Amino acid sequence: MWHDAKLLNAIANALFGLVLLILLASGIWWVIQRPVFSLQTVRVEGSQQKELRHVNALAIRDQAIPKIKGNFFTTNLDQVRLAFESVPWVRKASVQRVWPDKLLVALEEHEVLGTWGDDGRLISTAGDVFTANLAEAEEDTELVGLIGPDGSEREVVAQYRQFRDWFSSINLEPEAVSYSSRYAWTVVLNNGLRVELGKVQDQGGLKRRVDQLIKVYPQLVTRLQDKIISVDMRYPNGLALQSSTGSFGIKNKASSK
Repeated sequence: MWHDAKLLNAIANALFGLVLLILLASGIWWVIQRPVFSLQTVRVEGSQQKELRHVNALAIRDQAIPKIKGNFFTTNLDQVRLAFESVPWVRKASVQRVWPDKLLVALEEHEVLGTWGDDGRLISTAGDVFTANLAEAEEDTELVGLIGPDGSEREVVAQYRQFRDWFSSINLEPEAVSYSSRYAWTVVLNNGLRVELGKVQDQGGLKRRVDQLIKVYPQLVTRLQDKIISVDMRYPNGLALQSSTGSFGIKNKASSK
């Protein structure tokens, strides 16, 4: 081997290249560790130029900023993103570097719809369940009470919107929607009326039960005024009604012929 000039030259070139690579890497590492690249500013703003209403500077300072490690080059943007997404009211965060010593963080807030379950959690208009200060949520809007099995959050939000559209024809809207583990629906309207809709096979069946109630509702109000407590729409040929004066059933006219 020692008499092979070509092989010796190749080995020498490889060693020289390796030394050069090490020196270059060391130089780059030295440069990126210079104080000029230490992070000086973390700018936080709403995504798509939307104003942040609930995310506050104190929460960011206490929960997100301490988790930022490294400098302009070495900080892990995914870890920074996760740190900001752990702050209450933050739905989504995106992070980018701004030369030479800044981070720009864009935050998307949850848009609250109501409460989820009975443990104080909130649910957004997108169907995301999150934990935040309930009093802050109540400052924005009247919260709807939504309940359902785990994994049904988006389905319940979508069905709430359907109920809101359907009941608008009688100037009522749902203030609570419950979806049981047996897939049965219950709605409480903003006049206090509880409507048992039960389990149905499809949207059409649920809509038919709501339409049936809407059709007779004016008569019920005329007859009982504000004495109605609940209506059970789970009967194929009518409904069962409970009022402060008693309970009784009403048959569909079509089914009584």
